[in-house]
Amino acid sequence: QIQLVESGGALVQSGGSLRLSCAVSEVTLDDYTRYDIAWFRQAPGKELEGVACIGDYTRGPYIADSVKGRFMISRDDAVKKVYLHMTGLKPEDTATYFCAAPDTIMVACYAAGPLTTTWYNVWGQGTQVTVSS
Repeated sequence: QIQLVESGGALVQSGGSLRLSCAVSEVTLDDYTRYDIAWFRQAPGKELEGVACIGDYTRGPYIADSVKGRFMISRDDAVKKVYLHMTGLKPEDTATYFCAAPDTIMVACYAAGPLTTTWYNVWGQGTQVTVSS
């Protein structure tokens, strides 16, 4: 089964930038390119929020309105990683960030959204992002 490991979380000042990585394993490269991968985040005391997702190159990525214009998602198929590029970070971006995928190859990411956990049932352990004011 596909496995996911996040990295890149850190403590940064408001206005700073970070790049989170989601390393994908236990799938062939060919299969990896067909998996939709998403980023979610959960702040203390708040519900899980879908931040961004990306599918294959025939479909555009989804970016949540709350981060549009500041965050981007990309994938590097050569190394089987999906990245969340975060700029203009704000204290309200403080959260644990998770990458997630369906447990089978399917279309789970739509450019128009919404991004929900419905089809995402394989999760990484999370990486902490803290933005100081």
